[in-house]
Amino acid sequence: MARNIAIGIDIGTHHTNVVVAERGIRDGKSVKRVIGTGIATSKGLRHGYIVHAGDTVRSLAQAAAQAERAAQTKIRRAYLSIGGISLEGMTATGSVVISRADSEITEDDTARATDAAEASVLESIKNRKIIHTIPLEYRVDGKEILGRPAGMAGLKLEVKALLITCLTQHLDDFVQVVEEVGIEVEDVVASPLAAGMVNLTKTQKIAGVVLADIGAETVSIVVYENNLPISLKVFPIGSTAITNDIALGLKIPLEEAEEVKLASPGTTDYSRKQLQDIIEARLTDILELVEAHLKKIKKSGLLPAGIVITGGGSGVATLEDLAKAALKLPSKVAELSIASTKGVIRDPSWSVAYGLALLGLALPSEDPHGFRIATRRTRDSVLSWVKQFLP
Repeated sequence: MARNIAIGIDIGTHHTNVVVAERGIRDGKSVKRVIGTGIATSKGLRHGYIVHAGDTVRSLAQAAAQAERAAQTKIRRAYLSIGGISLEGMTATGSVVISRADSEITEDDTARATDAAEASVLESIKNRKIIHTIPLEYRVDGKEILGRPAGMAGLKLEVKALLITCLTQHLDDFVQVVEEVGIEVEDVVASPLAAGMVNLTKTQKIAGVVLADIGAETVSIVVYENNLPISLKVFPIGSTAITNDIALGLKIPLEEAEEVKLASPGTTDYSRKQLQDIIEARLTDILELVEAHLKKIKKSGLLPAGIVITGGGSGVATLEDLAKAALKLPSKVAELSIASTKGVIRDPSWSVAYGLALLGLALPSEDPHGFRIATRRTRDSVLSWVKQFLP
């Protein structure tokens, strides 16, 4: 019997992570576990962009080889994350006249309305590709409805959708790197959404929550409400900026500054107050960007589940308290716990790659994260990922 395996590839600015996960049966229940991982220092990237493809290919090849040895399987296909500052979220609306003579709304009408929402922004997003279209709200004859509109009666169907886009060249560069290693890209997924699969519960997504993924050179946030991602934003700043500030402020090498950044309070030889002032100044800058975005979408102070922080930069001491004070929201650092053949993985930097693998393992009948998956191939043969979220 063929093994039910899915692979996630997360090519970040700091590290390249590969996760091989398997679905199996234990005590009569379906379980998922990681059977292989691979990691390598990323090279050839800047702010999420590939600037030297050859270096990036070598980093991925090294991480993939590690994962293959650990899982004892050849990686032929994988799910790929897309992040970086080229990633953007926007809302769009589309409407169609119901096609049936008896006014019954069909799945085709829903698809046409979604296509109309995409078409409404095509002129304004030249050089960009829509990778996710997520319906947020449906209206039938001007009245908002709950649930899916198919089967209802009406004359006009409107949809409001969140469109997540990235630069076409950025997407193509990443797909080409993966293909250069000999791996076929099954689906492309926005990194913040993949991280949300692992770090957020359905309860948090329904109540309202913002997930902040602090990477080396970017901070990605995605806001959920009613179990749907309603906004996504990427900022060109990350934990490397904190390391640089410490190196300059304390006049120490970058390698030592990184160790000091992640050390527990009181465990270094440097002034605790001076170090705290340096770190808090940069974290405050980051949190102010998050707060400004929440104000822009009118969600400032209105997310009951607060902010959940993940990513390689989430291990900085005092981060939870700073976020709570700056955003006036409940705050917590995500506690990752991934079942693995070699123990439990708790490093938050694995969130995106594992989230990708979980998507690949989802059964067609399952809707574990509040959406269903549909894959389509674009005209230029780059496989893009379109997720239809169910309200």
